Amino acid sequence: MVIKELLEKLETSPIPVAGALHAGENFRVLVLAFKKGMILKEHKAHTPGKLTVVNGRVVYTEGEKKIPLSVYEHTDIPLGIPHTVEALEDSVCFLTQG
Repeated sequence: MVIKELLEKLETSPIPVAGALHAGENFRVLVLAFKKGMILKEHKAHTPGKLTVVNGRVVYTEGEKKIPLSVYEHTDIPLGIPHTVEALEDSVCFLTQG
């Protein structure tokens, strides 16, 4: 139900929404939901991660490096590097950390 609830919350949210799908002692899987044009503002990862697109299309940006991602494509997210994620269309992504 996490994904369904996030999509309902997204309908009235001005920013991307996120929630935990699964978590353990040394890992967690988050669901990130975006409307087209939404941007996850610049931030740094505190644990290694992988961003996987489940639905839609996004652009992952680290400085000048832009990585377009479509359904089922993924990219690693390194520690301590500022990055953003922008939705090119309505999108759902999994962020695996740990």
